[in-house]
Formats: sequence, C-alpha cells, structure tokens
Amino acid sequence: MFTRRALATAALGAASVLALAGCAGAAGSASTGGSDVVRIVASTNVYGQIAQEIGGDAVEVTSLVTSGAQDPHSYEATAQDQLALSRADLVIENGAGYDAFVEALLEAAGTSVPTITAVEYSHSFPGNEGHDDDATATPTPDTSGEAEAEADGHDHAEGDGHDHIEGFNEHVWYDPHTVEHVAEAIADELSTIAPEHADDFAANAAAFVDGIAGLESSLADIAAKDAGAGVFVTEPVPVYLMDAAELTDVTPPEFSESVEEGQDVPPSTLLESLDLIDGGTVRVLIANAQTGGGETTQVIDAAKAKDIPVLEFTETLPEGDTYLQWMQKNIEDLAGALGE
Repeated sequence: MFTRRALATAALGAASVLALAGCAGAAGSASTGGSDVVRIVASTNVYGQIAQEIGGDAVEVTSLVTSGAQDPHSYEATAQDQLALSRADLVIENGAGYDAFVEALLEAAGTSVPTITAVEYSHSFPGNEGHDDDATATPTPDTSGEAEAEADGHDHAEGDGHDHIEGFNEHVWYDPHTVEHVAEAIADELSTIAPEHADDFAANAAAFVDGIAGLESSLADIAAKDAGAGVFVTEPVPVYLMDAAELTDVTPPEFSESVEEGQDVPPSTLLESLDLIDGGTVRVLIANAQTGGGETTQVIDAAKAKDIPVLEFTETLPEGDTYLQWMQKNIEDLAGALGE
C-alpha cells in the first residue's frame, strides 16, 4: 500500500522553506550511503527500526521523531526533515492524523514518493473491517485522502489539525498483527525499488514475522490466565496490545480522549474514573510516559494508593531496543503487573 495524501502544508510555513534553501549547500551530508542505498524516511523511530530490520545493509533509514521527549502529535518538522524527505526513495508514516507533519512535508516537496501508511493495514481501519489477512495486507490504494474524510464525516481540508478519524485508534504499532502486515509491505516495496536485494528483504521479513508470532504467543499466555481483567489507560496508546491479550479497557472514553487531545478531563469523568479505581474494577493502570497532566497524576496517585500496579508505556522506541524487544518487554511488564 503506497499512498500520499495532500494535507496541511501550512504546518511547515515560509520560514521552513527559507531555512531549507539556506542549508541546501549541505545536502550531500544528509546521506552517508552511496547511490545504490535505498533511502527511507520514517515518521518515528518505531517504523524506522522496523524498516532497518527488513532492509538491512541495503537501506539507510532516517527517523524524524526519535526521542521520548517529542510528541508526534505536535511535532514541528524542520528544514532538515524536509531535506531528508526530498531525497527519500520510500516514506513510512503512521497516518490517521497521528503524524500529519509527514503529509505536510510530502506536499511541500512537490514530488511523488512511494509511501506506506501503517494504519491502512489495520483490520480496524475504516473499510478494512471483516477483511481476511490477505485483503488487509494489500489494501486498495487511496491517493486522495477521501477514505479518511468519509470515515469520520469530516472534510480534511488544509489547516484541519490532526485530522483524527472518529472512533479509530491510530496507535496501530501496538498491534503486532498490523505491524506484521506493515513489515511485509516494506519488504514488497523495497523489492520493487531494489530487486537485486529481494531475496534478502524476503528473508528478513520472514524472520521479523517469526518474532511477531513470539509476541502473539506471549499475549495468548496472558489471555489464558487473565482474560477479561480490567485495565485503565490514561491514553488509548496500548489498547491494541490489551485487546490482543483479551483484557478489558475500563477507562471512560471521555478520560483518555481528553488527555490525548490535551484537553481538561470533565470533572464528572474524573470522578467516575477515581470511583472505578477505588472500587476494585482496575487490575492495572497504564500511563503514557510522554504526556500527562493534573488528571493523569490524580488517577496514578489513586491507583498507587490502592496498590494497583502502574505501568508506563511510550509512543517511541526506547534507545537501544528493537521493535520486537520493546514489545516483548511491554508484554512481560503487563503479565507481571497482572500477577501482582
């Protein structure tokens, strides 16, 4: 699946364009690889690491968001980001408004580049519901953005902001099954770009998929022991992982949605959340380590006061970890917390 959709270019602004022109003389330093290296730009280091795993020595990966201190929702692209993307042979984004800065960069670049949009490999993505694995692995290309606009009834016009799809959880990298399809798509596209390395890409993808099977086995172990256990999440980041473990998200939707959007949690919703925690419904609380606020602190403190385990999950890959290592640790932490 390779799409590019024209969203807000205003996010870059005239200043970024001028800054890019000013650093054009250093363009040669943007890549250390030769002309035979496939240049990949990924919105976050999560997708960047997966791409590196599949591409091996045949690719050079630039991840735009790499730090736990950076929030992809509000990330402001730089002139250097624009330069890297302008030279890319392949772009990997999350989509669904999560990393809209990539859309703005693509539009500003004014060139067409193969783009893999991860959300479109999710069974939950509008239009994919009920599809089998093969259908989900090769979704129908949408080059206009109409699918997302129609999915939530909103016109995704310039300046729309995040352009989230109502009712859809965009944090699909926490869904191992979706990531499996994304990895396969990366291998397929790289094989088109650099067919001389196709066998290597296929072998690397097969090894990665084997690793995904290991994650799913660990999730099945949790389900066998703790299916139905209630989990409270300050944001919907880990919900796909919880669903795969057959756990129950007991969070009032207004709570997690408000925190994700940077808004105040309604007082009645906060009270409802604190009552849930106090009432013994919650077995584990999972917080987003990269964002927070007063209401988040309140529910965390309430959970600790009731001796409910509190975990912190992140949106970006911790330094030194691979995707598979990171997810396995998250699963092990979840299993351990449920066992407390």
